[in-house]
Amino acid sequence: MTLAIRFYQTGGPEVLQTETMEVGAPGPGEVRLRHTAIGVNFIDTYVRSGLYPAGLPSGLGTEAAGVVEAVGASVEQVRVGERVAYCGGPLGAYSEQRLIPASVLVKLPDEIGDEQAACMMLQGMTVEYLIRRTYPVQPGQTVLWHAAAGGVGQIAVQWLSSLGVNVIGTVGSDAKAELARALGCAHVINYSTENVVERVRELTGGHGVPVVYDSVGKDTFEISLNCLAPRGMFVSFGNASGAVPPFSPLLLAQKGSLFFTRPRLGDYTASREELEVSANALFERVQAGAIKIAPSQRYALADVAEAHRDLEGRRTTGSLILLP
Repeated sequence: MTLAIRFYQTGGPEVLQTETMEVGAPGPGEVRLRHTAIGVNFIDTYVRSGLYPAGLPSGLGTEAAGVVEAVGASVEQVRVGERVAYCGGPLGAYSEQRLIPASVLVKLPDEIGDEQAACMMLQGMTVEYLIRRTYPVQPGQTVLWHAAAGGVGQIAVQWLSSLGVNVIGTVGSDAKAELARALGCAHVINYSTENVVERVRELTGGHGVPVVYDSVGKDTFEISLNCLAPRGMFVSFGNASGAVPPFSPLLLAQKGSLFFTRPRLGDYTASREELEVSANALFERVQAGAIKIAPSQRYALADVAEAHRDLEGRRTTGSLILLP
């Protein structure tokens, strides 16, 4: 038996319930995994609220680290006793134990701890595909990254600055501005007291940036478009303030033949080869010391509703994990 978080209707954090469930034996291609640390991500709130539909009732969570306890037939990727991590596969990471396809698991290097892995797989691999494959950023370029003090932002700022990229980061408070600078932002804009577009234009000699990475959504949509240089790319990868409003493609032409993309991690790690390349690129950066990451907040599994409230209330910086 295992404790697991489930929800039977969409809504606020109060819909999350703690239940005792039978795990069972792994089937062909499956692993029974004992979780040691579980990642909490903004995408989890989208699923819980119904913004991202899930069949009900449903588990929640797509990221965790743990130890393989049993393997089913035809499993070749991992062995019993190995430390592994994942971000993807069926919902259900918010649990003590679970069955999961072996194909989504990656082995953890000895140098990377379980708590560290649980708060960096989804966010770190998101950064990997965004800056290396969605828009391959080059040394010397200047980019705009919204929510630079958030979980994804902290990894991105460190990774980009280690490559010689000038990062303009936006934040919502002086405390977060201080953190973003410490992580490596060349310039920080506090959007609660400064005009983001004016500052970006000032910092780029009026030209704008070649790429904007935006996980905020509705509140920063127009801002992001107006910060781009001609033929620049708007990378929209989240909806923290709500979904980007519908818009006409003509708007992209009017603002300088811009590109707009709404990528997903799953489409960039669809094959086993892509998954391993992405994870290993992240592990290499962490092991080299270019990215320092650890959970900023820890919650017991049963306190998941509190974690969601803190996350949605923007009372957190960095990464959150649940401890089974």
